[in-house]
Amino acid sequence: MGGPEDRLIDIFRSVIEAADPYDAVARQGDEILARYNKGRYKRFFVLGFGKAVSPMLRALTDGMGGVVTAGVAITKRGYQVEAGPAYPIDVYEAGHPLPDEAGLRATMEAIRLAKTFDDETFLVCLISGGGSALLVAPYTGISLREKQETTDLLLKAGADIYELNAVRKHASLVKGGRLAEIAGRATIESLILSDVMGDPLDVIASGPTAPDSTTYADALAVIEKYRLDARIPRGLFHLLTEGAHGRVPETPKEGNPLFRKVTNRIVGSNKSAVEAGKRKALRLGFEATLLSTEVRGEAREMGLWLAEKVKATRALRGGPSGTGKRICLISGGETTVTVRGQGLGGRNMELALAFALEIAGVEGVTLLSAGTDGSDGPTDAAGAIVDGHTIARARAAGLDPDSYLADNDSYHFFLKTGGLFVTGPTGTNVMDVQIVLLDGDA
Repeated sequence: MGGPEDRLIDIFRSVIEAADPYDAVARQGDEILARYNKGRYKRFFVLGFGKAVSPMLRALTDGMGGVVTAGVAITKRGYQVEAGPAYPIDVYEAGHPLPDEAGLRATMEAIRLAKTFDDETFLVCLISGGGSALLVAPYTGISLREKQETTDLLLKAGADIYELNAVRKHASLVKGGRLAEIAGRATIESLILSDVMGDPLDVIASGPTAPDSTTYADALAVIEKYRLDARIPRGLFHLLTEGAHGRVPETPKEGNPLFRKVTNRIVGSNKSAVEAGKRKALRLGFEATLLSTEVRGEAREMGLWLAEKVKATRALRGGPSGTGKRICLISGGETTVTVRGQGLGGRNMELALAFALEIAGVEGVTLLSAGTDGSDGPTDAAGAIVDGHTIARARAAGLDPDSYLADNDSYHFFLKTGGLFVTGPTGTNVMDVQIVLLDGDA
């Protein structure tokens, strides 16, 4: 069966398979086609954005490519998947997590297309994680550079996805329900692969087709919380201030008539994917426990939290060797990192390094923490694998793990110790997963 690393990878693969975007959309195909035919629409358009949009598009066109009129899709650079000759949709690649000019140009094409929609138009929106950065059209008077700088400041300050997207929505022409507003005469069916805990429609990809539950005042409060008032670009700060005082139109809210023709449907999520990982662990002979699908907060603090769960499990059972059972603890969610150092890393690698420090010397414990999209921060790794010997190996090689953690340099730590977990793009994105194996023979 292989060692702990092999079993961790088997469980991780089951998580990815359960979140497969192609299957998630393919399951909706018959219903979508029936709704289109029943409504006697004359045109079928597609708008898509996110890291998982390429397989979502293939599923849609494989099932009903003959009726699709045209469309625009935007995905992360390097995430585009080649499609067949009947593919009637223009696919663009753009920057993530920071928006770029390519994303702006592609979004303007989507806006141009959406403005042509009428009452005889049926629109399918394919939405997945990463859409907030990829679907980018700054609000009137705001430059792309101002949005880039603000996004970067919030990410480095440790803002979570709810806070980050509250600001993004109110500095955008398309987020927070505004895309639905532009395409208002069309009937809209949005198929959504969720990368946000609890699957809030207005937070996933900043809710371009959903009523917005946040306000300009909420966005301004986020800026103030992280004491960025004097650091964010003046134009964007002025927009948020004017909006908070009611001098700029709000994003569309619940009850707005424009949403009567909009259906937003979650087709995949972290919870369903992590539950599949638990089932795989059970099949591999582990006693599996799902700890949480709402892991959030500082990555290093969550690493300590997870280590405490491991210690508590061992103590409760008298240690794995006391029961002879193999145990799997699994969790999902999305942490944040407050960047104080100059290093390179991601939230999963930082969580894994903090976990490794806490369980140093403990036998029979192995952790994999990884992003389901195959990307952890601005690196080529999805995350990292650690065990009770990781820290000892690092110190034997002359490395100081605490210094790497303090410098937010987890990537180079694992590059030197051999703990990097590299998958390449997985084609999906449902946040992160942490899998811990406790060997009953330790």
